[in-house]
Amino acid sequence: MITRATLEDVTALNKLINSAYRGESSKKGWTTEANILEGLRTTEQELTETIQNTKNTILKFTEKDAIIGCVLLIEKEQQLYLGMLTVSPELQNSGIGKKLLQQAEIHASVLELPKIVMTVISIREELIAWYKRNGYVDTGVREPFPASNVHVQISEQPLEFIVLEKKIM
Repeated sequence: MITRATLEDVTALNKLINSAYRGESSKKGWTTEANILEGLRTTEQELTETIQNTKNTILKFTEKDAIIGCVLLIEKEQQLYLGMLTVSPELQNSGIGKKLLQQAEIHASVLELPKIVMTVISIREELIAWYKRNGYVDTGVREPFPASNVHVQISEQPLEFIVLEKKIM
């Protein structure tokens, strides 16, 4: 079941997102960033602030009272920004991510936003290919990867973001 996350979900979301992106647990799935970055992907404080912002929506995918997937959607001008698409590492490749993408498209349509945009780290080729198979196209736009004490780069390769988009209307 896909529903809107609330402040009561922050602890579970934080655990899920960090387990899917970083550390040993993330290596059970195919979307890990553990070979590129160390540190946390998010924090409870960041998630709390995100949920409290009325321009943001976090959708959660729940099964048997456990949050096993989520996606962040941000209303930005004439587009919906999609970020932090997360599926529990053990359940990746089971269709949950695709269902969350479909729900994001419904959300964009309801808000009458004509497209969804996202940024993906350029060297994450398998993930970029998956988004392309789901209708997203490379816009050609590149953005610098932010230097941060949260996202600690361990890859020798230079990192940048590729901007992908999908027209909805």
